[in-house]
Amino acid sequence: MTARLRRLRSLAPCFALALAAGAAGAAPLTVQVDLTPAGARGRLRPDVALGAGIDGAQRGEIDRLFTARNIAAMRSLGLRPATYRLRTELGVEAWHWTEQGTWSDAVHAQGYWTGSDRLGPPIRLSWGYQLPRRGDTLDNANNTGWSRLTDGDLATFWKSNPYLDRRFTHDARPHPQWIELRLDAPAAIDAVQIAWADPYATAYEVQYWTGQDDYDDEGRWRTFPRGAVRAGRGGTETRRLAAQPIRVQYLRILMTAASRTAPAGSTDIRDRLGYAVREVGFGVLGADGAFHDRLRHAASHGGQSVTHVSSTDPWHRALDRDPDLEQVGVDRFFTSGITNGLPAMIPVGVLSDTPDDAAALVGYLKRRGYPLARIELGEEPDGQYGEPADYGALYLETAAAIRRVDRRTPLGGPSMQSAATELPLVEAARKSWNGGFIGYLKARGRLAALQFFSFEHYPFDDICGDIHARLVAEDPLLASMLARLAKEGVPRAIPWVISEYGFSAFSGQAMVELPSALLQADIVGHFLSAGGRAAYMFGYGPNVPINQHLPCAGYGNMTPFLADAQGQAGAPLPVFFASRLLSRTWLQPGHGLHRLYATQVLGQSGPAWVVAYAVRRPDGRLAVLILNRSGREPASVRLAIKGAAARRGPAEVWRYGPAQYRWLADGPRGHPVRDLPPQHSRVRAIGKLVLPPDSLTVVVQSLRR
Repeated sequence: MTARLRRLRSLAPCFALALAAGAAGAAPLTVQVDLTPAGARGRLRPDVALGAGIDGAQRGEIDRLFTARNIAAMRSLGLRPATYRLRTELGVEAWHWTEQGTWSDAVHAQGYWTGSDRLGPPIRLSWGYQLPRRGDTLDNANNTGWSRLTDGDLATFWKSNPYLDRRFTHDARPHPQWIELRLDAPAAIDAVQIAWADPYATAYEVQYWTGQDDYDDEGRWRTFPRGAVRAGRGGTETRRLAAQPIRVQYLRILMTAASRTAPAGSTDIRDRLGYAVREVGFGVLGADGAFHDRLRHAASHGGQSVTHVSSTDPWHRALDRDPDLEQVGVDRFFTSGITNGLPAMIPVGVLSDTPDDAAALVGYLKRRGYPLARIELGEEPDGQYGEPADYGALYLETAAAIRRVDRRTPLGGPSMQSAATELPLVEAARKSWNGGFIGYLKARGRLAALQFFSFEHYPFDDICGDIHARLVAEDPLLASMLARLAKEGVPRAIPWVISEYGFSAFSGQAMVELPSALLQADIVGHFLSAGGRAAYMFGYGPNVPINQHLPCAGYGNMTPFLADAQGQAGAPLPVFFASRLLSRTWLQPGHGLHRLYATQVLGQSGPAWVVAYAVRRPDGRLAVLILNRSGREPASVRLAIKGAAARRGPAEVWRYGPAQYRWLADGPRGHPVRDLPPQHSRVRAIGKLVLPPDSLTVVVQSLRR
């Protein structure tokens, strides 16, 4: 905490605020807001703190989204700063942010791509390029790709990322690479068959997992009795691993030394760095010496046994463009109005791209003169379940390349898919992905290279069952995540950013009902009150109800508007009204300094249905955001103020709840049947307030000395 911040807090007026709440006829609650210096909880500026993100999309969706009507609708939410989300990184694809650039093998239009930073016609659309040396069966984007390790084709191969070689990392720490495979069910295994490509492993171990499942804290990787190889020679080999078969489900090949050989005719050093494998099989050797494979081999993620790798070579070809994974062109993003002319947080690829291409993108944006708030390195690397030290090494390489063209814009990330991601198939002491990442930067003496920390917050895997109980559970969940990050060594002196937030990564009806407004307000209020710098809402554009995961979740989507048949913004949904209440009522629009203060809800027994967040606005008024998260019971509340004596002036009250909104569930045809803006009233003095169930209330109170 700076001395200047301490002085600002010491000047805060000493007031107190109390709210009496409870079901009609029940004993009132007290929500106490502490405006004394001891109650100060941080500062914010709305045009920095409240934002929204634009994600990658499928074929044709970018043009449907970026229309004048949709952009005007999105801007009307009042969430002014924007962040660009990088879907290609989730899909194991390279991002060609421009189609102008150079291939390392220009003759064959293949190799390692570097976009051109020269200015030309505005870039309106960009695409992902599938990585043909892919080793993962599954991904977190369109999930249509597959592993080349179990595709049944010896002409294809997986290769690890050459940028993890010490030639690029300048790291004394080794970066072993691995292949993990999952059988459909436990089976007896005593042999492995590996068809190596170049470069092959000269030292490796073939291992099995001892745990009952992939997250078993007691699990360990054990090397098969005959699974340690110290003088590998490449080619295709079938190796007996044990005298007797061992019943296992999870298998691994851990590679620790490479041949540094390359295919005939290669002239690129990157071709000889890392490891490459054409096909893998696990099974048993019969009495006749024949190998009986237990893996499924197919060129589809649904037909093959699930394979996962530590990293993937970003090498690709012009013919690998994926027309079904679009990203908005960077010029279109900055000139469409979606950024409101404010500095934006933009990403660069890390896991599936090269440091040189990342630097070229930043150089291009600087040449255009676009204002940059932050540069986020990669997106959801923890969701790839690779080694955090590998991402750390690539992070530092990418940061060094960017600093050659931009010495000032803050660099950070890693935009974790969750602040609490735990790695599967590792021993308990290594399960925390973030702990491994921060530990790597510290070991390198490079923690200062992380200038902001970002993570995504989707608190629930599914949104079935008691949604209102989940709303209450979100508070301690977020608090525990923030405490965990601090314990793992994320510096508190750098900005913490929620790069995406919403109910769940999967759709459901709660996203188009009143709980969506309550969750949004609670995440924003809680995070900013805890010292967070900015929170970006995910699901900015109009959309339609879908169900993509569990039937019990119903149909819905993260969106502020119901889309019409042409994808244009139609009926506003609760997130729209919640966003406007947060950005235009609870906070005073603009760049003015707001101060947050501690609140307590006293008198609640049982679930903490009522929660409140208070802010002193630049106009001197106190704004209190109050949520009643009960789906059944109203709450009776009375305002009060804690601190030195002050006279309260007139107040304004906004209420949004069941009287304003109701959703008709009708599968993909669901729609609002009541869709009104918040109720607004002015009062000479605040007495008892009644908060309807499922409601969001904002009280703006004038204070007079």
